Amino acid sequence: MKVILRAALTCMMLVISASDYSDKNEALRGRVTQSSVLTGQWQDVGYLGLAINAVDGNLDPEYSHGSCSHTHIENSPWWRLDMLDQYHIDTVKITNRNEYSERLTGAEILIGNSLANNGNNNPRCTVIAYISAGDTKTFQCHGMKGRYLNIVIPGKTATLTLCEVQVFGDLVYGHAG
Repeated sequence: MKVILRAALTCMMLVISASDYSDKNEALRGRVTQSSVLTGQWQDVGYLGLAINAVDGNLDPEYSHGSCSHTHIENSPWWRLDMLDQYHIDTVKITNRNEYSERLTGAEILIGNSLANNGNNNPRCTVIAYISAGDTKTFQCHGMKGRYLNIVIPGKTATLTLCEVQVFGDLVYGHAG
């Protein structure tokens, strides 16, 4: 009886640990980069537009407050998160800027393990149809596996602004670094 009880408790602890893990925003622990950083009008404020602003835990959609990433206007602008290990990604939440909300329309969320073409050849989770100004929208990626998460506006001359990116999933066991 003690052996069965001990085994049952061990299984319960493993299930609880695994389900709790996916509640963590994995983006907060990763490294980020992007295709460029906007300069010019705001260049005297050096932290505006940096890739890391999109994973600072701050959902503020006002660009001038310093919590959004921002690229130059360029062909196929992209932003990339390196989660430092492989994850099964369940959901991605993106907070849009409170102005120019249409800029994210047509952007793609990509997940995979390749850095070919800056990670922009990885499999697609979804295409962003629209996120209202200042809103946060949740996208389901159904356990897609990968180390890198890219957001790209493919084949278009545009600017990419992200005010927060949150990533939820489970570590791919056997790949812990």
